[in-house]
Amino acid sequence: MNETVIHTEKLTKKFGNFTAVDNISFSVEKGEIFGFLGANGAGKTTTFRMLCGLLPASSGTLEVAGVNLRYARAEARRKIGYVSQKFALYSNLTVLDNLKFFGGAYGLSGKKLSLQIEKALHQFELNPHAKSGDLPNGFKQRLSMAAALLHQPEIVFLDEPTSGIDPLARRAFWYTIGELANQGITIIITTHFMEEAEYCDRIAIQDAGKMLALGTPKDIRSMVHGEGVNDMNSAFIAIVEQSRASQQVKEASV
Repeated sequence: MNETVIHTEKLTKKFGNFTAVDNISFSVEKGEIFGFLGANGAGKTTTFRMLCGLLPASSGTLEVAGVNLRYARAEARRKIGYVSQKFALYSNLTVLDNLKFFGGAYGLSGKKLSLQIEKALHQFELNPHAKSGDLPNGFKQRLSMAAALLHQPEIVFLDEPTSGIDPLARRAFWYTIGELANQGITIIITTHFMEEAEYCDRIAIQDAGKMLALGTPKDIRSMVHGEGVNDMNSAFIAIVEQSRASQQVKEASV
């Protein structure tokens, strides 16, 4: 039986009268690569931040790594790693100093911190740049991943991590993601590259705060029938447009 590491039921987030995430439910299993797709304002970033413990839910159930985030967000955050879209690094610090800083922030010190830094430098091929602070985007992405994994988290959250890096770096990144998943680390990722969604085990499509589709890439493509719907990009557009058209019909009939 597979282990569930994220579980939500009727998860909702409101900002005043605006509902950013509207009553969504799903689960994620250990070692799964789970992707969120959605246009700007779809609610995926808000959902992502609630899962990370960065935003409290307005209502509903949210459990991450066996912890109820409504009552123990700090405990859950110790079990997760997070890579932001903008690579939250300190440009005035070297690669080595960045890793020391983030390792300390995760509570690592002494020999354990040194061993984890040595492992990270090797895993992400950062040794030649250890004393450098001026890195191209591809290496910034590697450093962000290395920092997020220092404390050996159970779950890693990646917020559009391949934005601004070249195709070769993106391919290397996805190879690393696959290796991490094979080790039992769960990956939660947002992306706007439709071809990258094909690398996910399952995908959730959101729009206007609602979850419109959930399944494997094959499941998502098979939801839509029609001429020209033969890839993830066309399937995504068709699913969102059908949902918006249905909503307009409902609103017109009120």
